[in-house]
Amino acid sequence: MPIKVAIVGVGNFCSALVQGLQYYKDAKEGEVALGLLNITLGKYQITDIEIVAAFDIDKRKVGKDLSAAIFADPNNVPKFAEIPELNVTVYKCDPLGSTEGALEEMIQVDNSEPAEVKEVIRASGAEIIINLLPSTAEKASKWWAQTAIETKCAFINPTPILIASDPYWSEQFYSAGCIVAGDDLMNQIGSTVLHKALINLCVQRGVHIDESYQLDIGGGSESLAAIDEKGYTKKRSVKTESVSSSIPYEVPLVAGSTDFVDFMKDVRASYFWIKGKCFAGQPVTVDIRLTLPDASAGVSVLLDVIRGVKIALDRNMTGALVEVSAYGFKHPPMHMGITTAHQRFSNFISEQDAERS
Repeated sequence: MPIKVAIVGVGNFCSALVQGLQYYKDAKEGEVALGLLNITLGKYQITDIEIVAAFDIDKRKVGKDLSAAIFADPNNVPKFAEIPELNVTVYKCDPLGSTEGALEEMIQVDNSEPAEVKEVIRASGAEIIINLLPSTAEKASKWWAQTAIETKCAFINPTPILIASDPYWSEQFYSAGCIVAGDDLMNQIGSTVLHKALINLCVQRGVHIDESYQLDIGGGSESLAAIDEKGYTKKRSVKTESVSSSIPYEVPLVAGSTDFVDFMKDVRASYFWIKGKCFAGQPVTVDIRLTLPDASAGVSVLLDVIRGVKIALDRNMTGALVEVSAYGFKHPPMHMGITTAHQRFSNFISEQDAERS
């Protein structure tokens, strides 16, 4: 049974997602699929995920088949899969201020009239809308959340705009009989999940954390958006709160993007520093750098989230998904430690397995 998905924002992350679906199309349960967290989740395979609609505002993407649009400028994700014609046209949507600030010069807004978005979504049969807009696009992200409610679609929010974890929006989705998961996708191995893991290890091993920071630089469009005044404040707040939730006491801590370096392209470098005290009050310092492709780092997690949301749809669940959100996002409605979040997500999926037996 296909999981029909509509994508909002045909940027780097969308490119990595589309290529990933093609790259793993032959993955079979019981085999080793390098980089995948789960080949099968519940009763769903990677190949069950089908992108049926896509929306953007850039004239270099609007009107093109999604297979071509994902490689159009300013996207800079390396090509790692050959993409056949997908027969999914990228439709123009209303920018709603999503190009303001740092992205203004990078995005070339198409001058055609926006499509009738709700009609396109309904005609496509989409049951899930994924918001891949920049972290500065608050007005647009909330408009798409409302659109998901009005089209009776589930809404996945990988951006740091608070939707799933905002009580107002959670209630809106619940009242409408719809599902929401978010906020701010956590990478498979990325700065936030690694920082939390390091902090957790230190705390569990009896090290008292005195102070810590984690700083990012990168060359993708999201790195540029993240240092914009609006994006910087929101992204830094979400990442800092996520990492701080792993420490059972207050600690001076900062986490967030600090600079955009265009020639880095789709690469992000993260710097971690932790200062603390161990046995007999002796000092300990952790100083690490992580370098990885930016856009593709979160795709494996998103593939699990999509299937987790579909399982929730099958169960006629409504409102914010606690387990799915805690597993896949930095700012879920309920913060949990990494181990706890993974266990609760596994239990959530296992309920699906029990239904099948």
